[in-house]
Amino acid sequence: MDGKTFVALFFTFTFNGTTHFTIMAQLTEENQEFRRSLGLLDGTMLVSGSMIGSGIFIVTADMSRTVGGAGWMLFLWLLTGVITIFAALSYGELAGMMPKAGGQFVYIQRAFGDLVAFLYGWSVFAAITTGLIAAVAVAFAKYTGYFFPSLSIENVLFSIGSFKVNAAQGVAILSIIFITFINSRGIQNGKIIQLVFTMTKLVALFALIVLGIFFASKNFLALNWANAWQAFSVTKAVDGHVITTALTTGGLVLALGTAIIGPLFSSDAWNNVTFIAGEMKNPRRNIPLSLLLGTVIVTLLYVLANVAYLNLLPMQGDPSVNDVLGRGIMFADNDRVGTAAAYQFFGTTAAAMMAVLIMISTFGCNSGLILSGARVYYAMSKEGLFFKTAGRLNGFAVPENALWLQCFWASLLCLSGSYGDLLDYLTFVSLLFYAVTIAGIFVLRRKEPDAERPYRVPFYPVTPVIYILLAVGICLILLYTKTENAGRGLLIVAAGVPFYYLSRRKK
Repeated sequence: MDGKTFVALFFTFTFNGTTHFTIMAQLTEENQEFRRSLGLLDGTMLVSGSMIGSGIFIVTADMSRTVGGAGWMLFLWLLTGVITIFAALSYGELAGMMPKAGGQFVYIQRAFGDLVAFLYGWSVFAAITTGLIAAVAVAFAKYTGYFFPSLSIENVLFSIGSFKVNAAQGVAILSIIFITFINSRGIQNGKIIQLVFTMTKLVALFALIVLGIFFASKNFLALNWANAWQAFSVTKAVDGHVITTALTTGGLVLALGTAIIGPLFSSDAWNNVTFIAGEMKNPRRNIPLSLLLGTVIVTLLYVLANVAYLNLLPMQGDPSVNDVLGRGIMFADNDRVGTAAAYQFFGTTAAAMMAVLIMISTFGCNSGLILSGARVYYAMSKEGLFFKTAGRLNGFAVPENALWLQCFWASLLCLSGSYGDLLDYLTFVSLLFYAVTIAGIFVLRRKEPDAERPYRVPFYPVTPVIYILLAVGICLILLYTKTENAGRGLLIVAAGVPFYYLSRRKK
């Protein structure tokens, strides 16, 4: 029975006395429940689809300029995969204990209380999810401009002083609005979009890997591996002259900690499946499995994609030449390593093909982010820690108001022009809260030793300890090497404190 039927029955029976009124009140309350309609495949597609955006096709170039050798670059992708899988294994225990809408927010609240949970939810709304949505939407718009130049960044629609709005920002906002509308019409719509777009980009990425590893006409893997562990950073590349700096042990550690921000950003949002626990069938089983399967699939694809890049392109190159092979991975045009790799098979059509693939990839990625993110604000609202209206479900059993609030703020971030820096500090804040959440496993095992745990993190306590140490170590390196952006991330978290006490006062 849908929401419209409830309204019709309600008005029909209000004339027949208080008993019927009570029954209708119960039915209305029953309507305010999520519908468990998502299975293991849907959860796995949400994990994979939310992770794969445009990063895998771009960030390898900047990583290469930061660490030098192919071995170090590949090591960072492997390390990112290990970190992500360890986190997913750890989250599985919490997901099995608390199969509720809101996921990570619920885990933190149970382990550390309302304040820390609010600061996480606040950060999700202020930067983590909305910032990621904005960045992905802008990437989608950027590649849309490849086919329609009038929609590119260069086309400034209007300006007020130094503030400018270009056509690409408009496209980004329209894409967010469209996906939000689709998701507001029911979970099945979001499910279909996620399945179709995720399967498409998984197949396309797999095809690129197969072509790159097994059918390359020129094989550069042996050449790239000859100096695989040579550690250096490119400090300047002007007029074809590349100036590099050799990295000592301490410098290499800092460089690795800085360069890993690229693959970590490309692998983020794997935890979003925990937000939709209220809509998963058998969530105690399917959420932990979705986390594991999704992260393993994407990790394998990411590592193999980079092996394909190393097979198709030389690692080092000359930034002053126009030849794709001559520029290499380090100096791929606009850092588009995926396009440069595809060029070896498809020639001049590679740019158009890769633009289509990235448009599909980013659109599908944002569909998963928008669908799941709103469930965090719903859970916060139910605890009196967010706008009351965000805690209401519409006739399609989805938190429509929360979706539109998220849409509004993400759209503003598209206009801010700061989405490039957002990638740094939203990844920093994400890592910080991942570490906090996983630390909650130790807290809950001590506080609630007899709580039901259908799934327990394997190799406890080694698995969660390794993740926490790695995550905190990377955060400390980012505080040192990217102090301004990491500091902004901390300011975003700290800014939530007065809002928390304001919400408690109102409650």
